Amino acid sequence: MRSLRFISAEALVSHPQLVQENLNNIAYNLYPLLFKASYLLEQADVTRALLSHWPLEEFRLAVLLRPNTDHPEDLRDRTCKACLEACMQGIADHVLKSGSNRLRVADFTGIQDVQVQQCPCGRALGRWGRTKVLARTCCQLQGQPCTAGHPIEVFADLFVTEGNFDMVVQALKPSSGPAPLHVCCPSLRADSLSPGQLLQVLGLAGPGNLRKLEVVHNVRLHAGHVQQLLAQVGFPQLTSLTLPTKAFDAPPTCAPNPEGEDLLLTSIAWELSQMNQLTELSVAFSTLTGKIQTLLSPLKTPLRVLDLANCALNHDDMSFLADCNHTAHLEVLDLSGHNLVHLYPSTFFRLLSQAAQTLRVLTLEECNITDSHVNMMILGLSPCSQLQQFKFLGNPLSGSALRRLFTALCELPRLRHIEFPVPKDCYPEGAIYPQDELSVSKFDQQKYDTIAEDLQAVLLRANREDIQASTPLFGSFDPDIHETSNELGTFLLQAFKTALENFSRALEQME
Repeated sequence: MRSLRFISAEALVSHPQLVQENLNNIAYNLYPLLFKASYLLEQADVTRALLSHWPLEEFRLAVLLRPNTDHPEDLRDRTCKACLEACMQGIADHVLKSGSNRLRVADFTGIQDVQVQQCPCGRALGRWGRTKVLARTCCQLQGQPCTAGHPIEVFADLFVTEGNFDMVVQALKPSSGPAPLHVCCPSLRADSLSPGQLLQVLGLAGPGNLRKLEVVHNVRLHAGHVQQLLAQVGFPQLTSLTLPTKAFDAPPTCAPNPEGEDLLLTSIAWELSQMNQLTELSVAFSTLTGKIQTLLSPLKTPLRVLDLANCALNHDDMSFLADCNHTAHLEVLDLSGHNLVHLYPSTFFRLLSQAAQTLRVLTLEECNITDSHVNMMILGLSPCSQLQQFKFLGNPLSGSALRRLFTALCELPRLRHIEFPVPKDCYPEGAIYPQDELSVSKFDQQKYDTIAEDLQAVLLRANREDIQASTPLFGSFDPDIHETSNELGTFLLQAFKTALENFSRALEQME
């Protein structure tokens, strides 16, 4: 319920001109209240004016938008384009305004990108867009006098691609004089960059303070690049690391070690072991057959998040995972793309048993879990009392098997989210798994709807209306991919064109 103070704030910000004319007469402790009211009502002019006159030492967006006694609604998932651009414009106005010397920190981290925006305009400014707006603002202010006598530290989660690389580099480069804004980067996501561009932007972003690094999709790294990145740059504060597909493949010019030892992987593992705060590691779609112990055993801090999807793990890898010191601390685990229950049933269920007291999110997509495995899965999952999300898309399970599994999942007290596959009953007989994108979408919608209703009824009969069950055919919504899909498509087409040109050139040389 909104307080009388907040209702009054909403009434005031609904008259932008009145607010702007009286900002100097407003008590400092009312600025946070007015800010949230202006953000809620999308009064961008008021938002900008408030920031330009901000009288406090800190502006922390997530703190201002979270629930409070005046307004219990959480606005941290509203990445409203108009409001966020107004915030940045207000910061720029602030540094150019003579006599404005109180604001020292502007923190834009901690907000959440979601699929559907609840703000009036419905237009989102995602992480890539926020990075571009911040970089553009920094570039525009370069060379301007720093009237406050000190720079404002702007904390932001950066997302850098080829499309905004030049602007980001210009914004991060040290200027000849004191810059009005100093960008602090606790987390960075990189896509569609060359290895050289990645090294450059990391060097400028302040790797010593970086907490989270995501290098994804179209950054083409091999093990030599990864070793160079970790050894040369150094990430003493890093807690979370994501590496792209094939990041552990040997460089093209690397000769095999006669003794069979992977010296690059050993070196990478040593560099990772120097990161005393690393607790999250994602290396999906890298071939790591027989190498998991080499990679993970040197780590000094137990991992809480581990993504090994489609890493071609073998029995030795699974045995190490089941018994290593990381397992009892795991909160998020992704082992998609492995035939776990068929090839390594006892090892896999030993792993689940070791992780049962901490595991919150388990992803087992395209693991060839069939109807005959459901009873084993029920036994394996039953001790996982902390499990909140279970995702198992792409497995050939029938409607009846799903009903049995759902009945058992209702017993997990903290479970809130299930992603289940389209039942195999809905596909033509003889459908081949794993399915490609074309095949996965060709199913009997009427049959699916009937089975989905039955599964929902299972939840209702167990009084588990708190569990959301869905079948996102092509995976969960990824705001970063959604925002940069056009650029990624262009990048892939260019890469395909280059590959064809190289192939054609090679044919000509053979002739």
